[in-house]
Parts: sequence; C-alpha cells; structure tokens
Amino acid sequence: MHQRAVAPTLTTERLTLRPQRRSDFDLLVQLYTSDRSRFVGGRRTASAVWRDFMNSVGHWPITGMGGWAIDITVTGQCIGEVAVCRPPEYPEIEIGWVLFEGNEGRGYAPEAATAARNWARDTLCATSLVSYIDPDNAPSLKLARRLGGKPDGTAATPNGDACLVFRYW
Repeated sequence: MHQRAVAPTLTTERLTLRPQRRSDFDLLVQLYTSDRSRFVGGRRTASAVWRDFMNSVGHWPITGMGGWAIDITVTGQCIGEVAVCRPPEYPEIEIGWVLFEGNEGRGYAPEAATAARNWARDTLCATSLVSYIDPDNAPSLKLARRLGGKPDGTAATPNGDACLVFRYW
C-alpha cells in the first residue's frame, strides 16, 4: 500500500473531499460540544477533540488512510467529515461519516461516503470495509444500507462496544 503524508483530494459531482486543515477543528469543536455528538462518542472537551482531530490527520502518513473534510465544491463550505481508518481498537477498517448541523437531507453524506468507500476498494484494495453504528442512529443505519452495507452480527466491535456492524462488499 502506498503511504501518503496527507489525504488525497477526491471529487464528486458536488463535493470535494480534501485534507483536513486547522480551520476544520473549530467546526469539530462545535459538533462535539453539542448534542449532535451523541452517536459518535458523545460530548468531548476541546482538548479531546484536538487529540481526535490530530489522530485523524496523523493516520495518513502512518497507515495510508484517514479522514477527509467534506466541502461543497462551489462554495468551499466545510460541511462534515468522512474517514476510512483502523485505529488500534478497531478490529477492521471502518468507514465513518458525520455532517455538521444544517447539512442533512441533501444527499451529501451518501455522496461523500460513496467516494470514500470506492477509494478504499480501489486504492487500498480492501476486500471488506465496515461501519460501526450506534443502534439508535437511524440516519447512519439508513445510509449504511444505502451504501450496500449488510448487518454482520458475528463481527467484532471496537472495545466490545454495543454497536451494529455493517459490512460492505
């Protein structure tokens, strides 16, 4: 696998998935200090968000995968993030996503996640990819199904967490 120092830029019809930059951190703090964070690990301090942010950026040079910021191409507005990664506590490579408030219901999440999923298949040559999803997160469950994910009740979860695993391919 080719190691990259930073995320490659991916483009879709409406979106640009790009390497994360410092200004994205402030948007993440807004997300993770609000109730929107309930399905992605819950509220965090700004310091904890910084560590997670650096973790996502740092995945690229070490593992050749990691997170992308999602921008609307025509405006440059950052609307969320998507990642393909495998931290030590993850049994498998995961694709995950989050949109910032006000960007739901426009098809951005499936568009970004499809690009990231296809990148993992084509570039990493991944034979399988999973999403670990809180059972109460109806929008993410719907998106996992839309992406072709199938529930895998036999798959291990990070730290034995009570989450659902959706498998792609």
